[in-house]
Amino acid sequence: MEIERKYLTKEIPFDLTNLDKTEIEQYYISTEPVIRIRKCDNKFTLTVKGKGHVSRQEFELLITKKQYNSLIKKAETEPISKTRYFLHIQNSLTAEIDVYHNKLEGLITTEVEFLSTEDFNSFTPPYWFGKDISYDKRYKNSNIALNGIPDDIH
Repeated sequence: MEIERKYLTKEIPFDLTNLDKTEIEQYYISTEPVIRIRKCDNKFTLTVKGKGHVSRQEFELLITKKQYNSLIKKAETEPISKTRYFLHIQNSLTAEIDVYHNKLEGLITTEVEFLSTEDFNSFTPPYWFGKDISYDKRYKNSNIALNGIPDDIH
């Protein structure tokens, strides 16, 4: 079960270069149900996500590079390319700051994953996280892959 909040981040008040990071490329084989393939540095996964916004089932399976390259041909979306930075924040939580590239340049989101709904409900984000878009389906990566950046980003 994945429980997370997602924010539309306008600006980051510090330098990201000192943070741990990973390069991500992902495609969607299907957006309903959500079936994603992802290359994260040199790790390849196939993920199936359940319905929902902030809390939903998620199943992840490691696949080979060869399987990943074969599955790309079945993708129904263009790839999403982003750099994910990891920032340790309050109560042993980690903020994942995604800086998108290519046709999604200018989009930055920040996500925090929680172990419980209690932690989710009691979380107070730093001001710079921006607008909470956890319930806005337009900002789900599967929708962004299909439709691009929502018009109201600026």
